[in-house]
Amino acid sequence: MANILERNKQEQVIAALAEGSSIRSVERMTGIHRDTIMRLGVRIGQGCANLMKATMRNLNLTHLELDEMWGFVGKKQHNFDKGIRHPEQGDFWVWCGIDRDTKLVPCFHVGKRTKEDARVFVADLAERVSGRIQISTDGLSTYVDAVERAFANEVDYGQIVKTFESDPIGPGRYSPPRVVSVEEKSVGRHHHKPL
Repeated sequence: MANILERNKQEQVIAALAEGSSIRSVERMTGIHRDTIMRLGVRIGQGCANLMKATMRNLNLTHLELDEMWGFVGKKQHNFDKGIRHPEQGDFWVWCGIDRDTKLVPCFHVGKRTKEDARVFVADLAERVSGRIQISTDGLSTYVDAVERAFANEVDYGQIVKTFESDPIGPGRYSPPRVVSVEEKSVGRHHHKPL
């Protein structure tokens, strides 16, 4: 990289991105080209991921909640021609685990919403925690296999399945639908702790 940003400029860019500013708005605010901003973001992200991999080990956590957040690269999956696969584009999911008590995020995984990605995410999580933990997920079926493979019987695992009101989201509606019921169920045979 021929041009290196001064440290105070790098901090300004990262602070703005961390606050949720778009790359183009950071470009307008700082006068730094968007390609430079993206390269800096990738470099900082890789550094954070490496630090996380090295330090988030032997964690004594008690209750982890696992979930996924949706996003897309290029365009949304349904806008591609049927049957054509674009592994680097379309819908992507950030698989995330968070400790209920400390709010610590011991690991995450970016990928598709597949059985393979669930397995990679949960296996990574299993390598980071020590002792018996309790895991809660939504009703996504890929978690069942992934948790069983990664933890065997050394985990208390349950699903919390929410049912939402069926009112369609229409013009002027900006809030999520209201939860009308919650079902908690234990998954597997060797679970001793309640959800």
